[in-house]
Amino acid sequence: MADYIYLLENRLSPAQQAALVAVREVARAKGLTVFLVGGAVRDLTSGSPVRDLDVVVQGNALKLKKDIEKAGGKISGEWEAGQALFVRFAGGVRIEVGSTLSVTFPKPGKPVVKPANLLEDLRRRDFTANAMALSLNEGSYGLLMDPLNGVADIENRELRLVSNYGFIEDPVRMIRAARFMARLGWQMEEKTLARYETGKQEEYIAVMSEFHRGYETEEIFHEEDPLRVLKRLESEGWMKHLFPALTSAKANVAELERLRETQTQLQMQGINPEAAAANFPLLTAKMAPKEIAALKASFPRQGFVAEIESLESEAKEFAAQLSAKTATLPSQAWKLIRSAKPEAVLWAAHTTKSAALQAKFKSFCAEWPQAKQKLPYALMQEMRIVPGVPQYEELLDKLFFELMDGKLEMVEEMKAFLEPYSPPAPPPPVHLRRPRAAKKEAKPAKSRKKAAAGEAEVELAAVATEGGVDTAPIEAAAVVKPTKVLTKASAPVKAAAAKVEAKKPVAVVKAVVKAVLKKAAVKVVAKKAAPAKVAVKKAAPAKATAKKAVPVKVVASKALPAKKMVTKKAVAKPVAKKAVPAKVIAKKPVSKPVAKKPAAKVVAKKAAPKPVAKKVVAKPAVTKGKPVKKVAAPAKKKR
Repeated sequence: MADYIYLLENRLSPAQQAALVAVREVARAKGLTVFLVGGAVRDLTSGSPVRDLDVVVQGNALKLKKDIEKAGGKISGEWEAGQALFVRFAGGVRIEVGSTLSVTFPKPGKPVVKPANLLEDLRRRDFTANAMALSLNEGSYGLLMDPLNGVADIENRELRLVSNYGFIEDPVRMIRAARFMARLGWQMEEKTLARYETGKQEEYIAVMSEFHRGYETEEIFHEEDPLRVLKRLESEGWMKHLFPALTSAKANVAELERLRETQTQLQMQGINPEAAAANFPLLTAKMAPKEIAALKASFPRQGFVAEIESLESEAKEFAAQLSAKTATLPSQAWKLIRSAKPEAVLWAAHTTKSAALQAKFKSFCAEWPQAKQKLPYALMQEMRIVPGVPQYEELLDKLFFELMDGKLEMVEEMKAFLEPYSPPAPPPPVHLRRPRAAKKEAKPAKSRKKAAAGEAEVELAAVATEGGVDTAPIEAAAVVKPTKVLTKASAPVKAAAAKVEAKKPVAVVKAVVKAVLKKAAVKVVAKKAAPAKVAVKKAAPAKATAKKAVPVKVVASKALPAKKMVTKKAVAKPVAKKAVPAKVIAKKPVSKPVAKKPAAKVVAKKAAPKPVAKKVVAKPAVTKGKPVKKVAAPAKKKR
């Protein structure tokens, strides 16, 4: 299903939309519901150009005459029997405002009308494709009403009678069928075609009313290609019933084709003239004056006759304005052509013999529009002139006219012209920075523990050598009580620092303390990962529940720096039983042994290969100034 709200907003021209809004407001003020019906809905659905608009109100449309005139509409005729007004709005928009009626035919061609609702009005129409309506009311805007399934016939491109007796009741429908087929290229549905042929043979057309005779004759001039429609009606034999003097042989065919070309060129530039008044003198070019006068008198919309008669004078007035000095520049001529009446522009462009005017019309259609391609959109963006800036559209028009007149050819001239329209640069963005939290000291990676310990020892040795200080007491203090070294320096550390301070500058003292603290921190981290605790003094053999244990030897050496024991990671999987931590027995311990982690767990079924412990050389503990050897008992490990 088509979105008719979208079609109403995009398929209708701005002038047609404005005319519909005016009629809606008039009906709304009178409390009447209003609908778009007939050919306009058909053309919206099928995709054909919307030529005119048919609107119905549920009430007497003739009472809206004065209100429509106040809204800007010009009444060009009315049909009292059908309660319809023929209105002309600005931009060449034709609207027929009628009433919702039910029609009966006691005799062929003699209708009897009564007020009715919308559905009854749709069922009394000619073909199903024309028996559709779109709501223009608040709350139901764009709602489609199609009681006779006209959409299906539009898809099939067929004309189907609403009533089986449609041609008998109102024979003018046969002429409409031929006109629609010539314009749209459709065909009649099979049964409709059979009734059409029967109507031609039985001469139903003989009872056609005078109003319909003049109405259908006038509709020929409003067609987009009136010559094609005229020839089709002639071939069907209907012109002898409409107006016998009007034939295709009396038309100026070459001028009609040239007029259509001019109309197309103007439409490409946004000018949409109604060509009906211009078609009239070309279709009747070879007719006698009396025949032309009789033809005009037969038209039910005398407003159309007034347009035909005033067309020549309006075109001459416009041509005089275009030839004046006030339209010398291309931009001045452009503005004048765009603001003039479209029908006058069309006829002046078609009939003028002036070479200067012809050159201006050619430039208007081909040369001047190329100035739009020179608009400096990139430069405007650099200068922050983008859509949304005040007076952006007006600036584009000014630039267009300047370029059309051959100005602003240099970039400097363009910048100078755009500078007053350039908005100031925006202030730099403000970044609100939140206070960052204090970073936590990163723990040294396990893979780098050994390297860090080695670097600390090397640094300590180098600084001590430079300062002539014995670092053994400092190192021993760091091994025995590392937490105190990190928080508060012990007595040996202070003494060593004092010796260094006496010999070397303050920088050496700071370097020694830094090296000691760094080494102590590394040893504390390494100590947490060790599987077993090492006693400070000579300890008894540790008791363990493991069957076999790997002995760990500790050899004291005064000369070498202490190294950390490194063991390979065991591949064995731990069992559920908890291992009893190894007990350390010391005769004279300096500090109480702390067992923070359990010993290695035992593997129940398959034991992994035993890790081979490397020999570790440790510094002797300090006891009254003399080093004491410490030998750890072999620890037992569970499997």
